[in-house]
Amino acid sequence: MSKQILVVDDEVGIRELLAEILFDEGYQVQLAENAEQARAYRHEHEPDLVLLDIWMPDTDGVALLKEWVEQDLLTMPVVMMSGHGTIETAVEATRIGAVDFLEKPISMQKLLVTVARAIKEGAVRPPLSAVVADTAQNLVVEIAGATRNFSLPLDLPLREAREHFDAIYFDYHLQMEAGNVSRVAEKIGLERTHLYRKLKQLGIKFAKKSGEYES
Repeated sequence: MSKQILVVDDEVGIRELLAEILFDEGYQVQLAENAEQARAYRHEHEPDLVLLDIWMPDTDGVALLKEWVEQDLLTMPVVMMSGHGTIETAVEATRIGAVDFLEKPISMQKLLVTVARAIKEGAVRPPLSAVVADTAQNLVVEIAGATRNFSLPLDLPLREAREHFDAIYFDYHLQMEAGNVSRVAEKIGLERTHLYRKLKQLGIKFAKKSGEYES
């Protein structure tokens, strides 16, 4: 039986394009143009995946994601979409329970790979405290460098460009692991002592086991 995907986006062109691509790949597709329609559909059905736009006129996607967590309705994987994506938004969405984040314009290859992986891995079920808390986590994101963006200037000397990329790369993984250096080291396959040294070299602050922060 083919998997069912709910696409939530206020732009009709985006909805139709995603529906066409996914339908051609054998998925069943349902469309919602705002949070209200998505909310109503979820109360009646449980899709295998939701592609959820962040910036919508009535209720934004992050707020809807929080609702589903609070109502114990986040039983399916959710992939966020945005044409104005920032690393802060991606971190916030994944902290709440999204499994991935797609930045528009979305390439067909990236879309299909992300959809297949999200359906295979299933939903993230974060504790409710992760949704309502305004303390750990925000501090960790701020310290880890959430204001950096993903742009990589290509007119730099190779050494400087590599350092710029390393800073973005380690920032991202620190945020994904809530500042836990040990988990980052394990995830990226780098020896922990070497990772600590690399973070200090790049001037990236990180949490020590004592709970303090070191640069």
